[in-house]
Amino acid sequence: MTGMLASVENLAEARVVLDAGVDIIDLKSPSAGALGALPVSVVREIVLAVNGLLPVSATIGDMPMFPQQVRAAVEAMADTGVDYVKIGFFPGGDWRQTVLELSNLVNNGVRLVAVLFGDQNPALSQIAELAQAGFSGVMLDTMDKQGGSLLQVCTYDFLSQFVVEVKANEMLCGLAGSLRRSDIPLLLNLRPDYLGFRGALCIQHQRTAGINGNAVRAIRAMLE
Repeated sequence: MTGMLASVENLAEARVVLDAGVDIIDLKSPSAGALGALPVSVVREIVLAVNGLLPVSATIGDMPMFPQQVRAAVEAMADTGVDYVKIGFFPGGDWRQTVLELSNLVNNGVRLVAVLFGDQNPALSQIAELAQAGFSGVMLDTMDKQGGSLLQVCTYDFLSQFVVEVKANEMLCGLAGSLRRSDIPLLLNLRPDYLGFRGALCIQHQRTAGINGNAVRAIRAMLE
């Protein structure tokens, strides 16, 4: 069954989605960008409160792919005790050298999830390289949150190829990016491991507004 990832930005929201029965709690700051990072103190507080009941992931922020800078951010976030650290493949820098740098952290037990952006024409060939570097998973998201949902910026065939490639490389596969309720039936047919939501869970579907518990439960029911 495809699981549900819910992105939250504070402890109160984490408690709402935990009560609604989501599968992964994802920590980020929607007002700080596509993958805006929360302060490590807030992340640590939420990790302690969740207390292992569910996996917790956290983003490191919208950063160019400068190896040392990204590694430092990943190390700081991993130190909070999250289960997964998410790294967005943003423009700038050297992504291959960054991946090589991060592969050293995998040997220390840090579980990494790469986030590629469907509205930036990512190369599926990157997926095998991420697997070779020891990444635990790959998600496909959108960078421009005003540009439409993932299904509006990617063809269905591309999404299908993405899921197949990630699973062939034995990594967790996630799809996200301004997903709407109407997107769910089509995306479930692709059988990703997770679908990720933020805006669809919020008051008036505004990703920077608070989480609406009823919306979380409605989407949880659709995935079941």
